[in-house]
Amino acid sequence: MGMGVGPQRGPKSEINVTPLVDVVLVLLIIFMVVTPMLQRGKDVKLPQAAEVDEEKKEVDPLILSVTLEKTVWVENDRYDDAGLAERLSRELAAQPGRRVLVKGDQRLSFGDVRRVMETARKSGAKSVSLAVEELKGK
Repeated sequence: MGMGVGPQRGPKSEINVTPLVDVVLVLLIIFMVVTPMLQRGKDVKLPQAAEVDEEKKEVDPLILSVTLEKTVWVENDRYDDAGLAERLSRELAAQPGRRVLVKGDQRLSFGDVRRVMETARKSGAKSVSLAVEELKGK
């Protein structure tokens, strides 16, 4: 009678899924953080431009949206002209160097968007930018 050792098993052939789970969780967290930033302000159809300035990322801009109905929104809060000037003054007093980004619907006249830009300047904004969409297929 020989010494019975039992069946020999080769090296483990199981797949280690821990690194895969780690990568998936990190990607999920990144998407959860980035998605709300992309949806800031009201949904407006932006005008298109052939040349687009690179955004400066130093300070988070204050986003103003002017919808087709000519209503003005600061982030997700609706304002009339007097309320807009008061809110902008308050925001810019708290952060004097903060940029203001105006998202005006392309179907509006330039005068409607310009009125909001002028209000922002009078409220103390040093930099007022107009949001545009880059033209595809230059």
